Amino acid sequence: MVLPVEPEFEQALNELTQSLQPFLAANPQYQKALDIVQVPERVLQFRVVWEDDKGVPQVNRGFRVQYNSALGPYKGGLRLHPSVNLSILKFLGFEQIFKNALTGLSMGGGKGGSDFDPKGKSDSEIRRFCTAFMGELFRHIGQDTDVPAGDIGTGAREIGFLFGAYKRLRNEFVGMLTGKGLHWGGSFIRPEATGYGLIYFVEHMIAKSCPELSLTLPSTIVAVSGSGNVSQYTALKVIELGATVKTLSDSKGAVVAPEGFTKEDILSIGQLKLKGGSLESWVAEQQGSRFVYHAGKRPWTLLPVIHHALPGATQNEVSGEEAEALVAAGVRVVAEGSNMGCTEEAIEVFEKARKEGKGVWYAPGKASNCGGVAVSGLEMAQNSQRLAWTTEEVDSKLKGIMAEAYAQCLNAGTKWSGESLTDNVLPSLLAGANVAGFIKVADAMREHGDWW
Repeated sequence: MVLPVEPEFEQALNELTQSLQPFLAANPQYQKALDIVQVPERVLQFRVVWEDDKGVPQVNRGFRVQYNSALGPYKGGLRLHPSVNLSILKFLGFEQIFKNALTGLSMGGGKGGSDFDPKGKSDSEIRRFCTAFMGELFRHIGQDTDVPAGDIGTGAREIGFLFGAYKRLRNEFVGMLTGKGLHWGGSFIRPEATGYGLIYFVEHMIAKSCPELSLTLPSTIVAVSGSGNVSQYTALKVIELGATVKTLSDSKGAVVAPEGFTKEDILSIGQLKLKGGSLESWVAEQQGSRFVYHAGKRPWTLLPVIHHALPGATQNEVSGEEAEALVAAGVRVVAEGSNMGCTEEAIEVFEKARKEGKGVWYAPGKASNCGGVAVSGLEMAQNSQRLAWTTEEVDSKLKGIMAEAYAQCLNAGTKWSGESLTDNVLPSLLAGANVAGFIKVADAMREHGDWW
């Protein structure tokens, strides 16, 4: 059979396969599990017809990839963006399987969405699209089957419209979506979870590899990309701890703050982004010369010194050349807030520097950004119990989940990287995340009779 060309999915599969080689060499029976887990259990594709404000029918493609349910109901976001296609959703769903496994919660992997673009649409148009989209999706999801969540283009407004449409169609109020409003089944810390969780993970990396560059020190320089939900809360947590965030970016360019961003700056950018504004316009509105805008640039080449780099925008946002620039700038920790934020070439650069004992340590998104889906899982647990936990309870559980995910990655990376580690060489968290997640999923599949 001639398979379609799916570059994003093939990249994710290749990364996992390469990481698993030492483990598979010692445990060849697991090759069959790898052959089977890479094929989704179910792929749904459907037409979404909705009416714009002029009364004209518009059509988009809707998708849901129900990838793997070995550990629990399918779980993963709904992305609304013109770039959405089956390759991107398969890559995201495939990564989600192993990311969810690392949280230790009962969640399988899935992903969905549409090539609909919420930007430039009225609230009424978005509501009509969400109602039409859920008009098909509701047949395939449920609190014990598949629990979607937000993603790029799918925020609190869209989740509300989707939940309302499901409730009307099924005549039931259940936790079949996460990211809900706080007063109707949502969880504290959910909006902050991916960004906060990323920093909790990074704190463990820093404590082991470079405690002299702690996030409690104003002299520690952090570069963050993106300016959406993940990047905002990443930056806010870094600022709260005491380190200096010097960059943010969006699809049009990057902003450098030579003296660092303040909490007020980040909150102001958050308000702008809710209205669909750009960083370029934000910089133009600011008093004085605290910020420098670089059109068409990403942050990674714009600073002479970067201690920690945290990509938080989208996939493949750090190239091989930019990775070389980061290593030259003295980067020590690179941890993805976005999914597959680094290209294969960039990962090779970081892993080569790690093996050479340069102290560069890379963490893949499936490990470092699993805090978002972890709190989605905690939201599911609260819904099942008809309870709402306090902010402190949820934050404490999130810290525990990130600490456990780090420990799993560190242990598996130490054991299964295929390297003979010397004192100044750190274990591969890339290999560790892939192997630890894969073993957990593969063992459950075998016990279910999915491979033998």
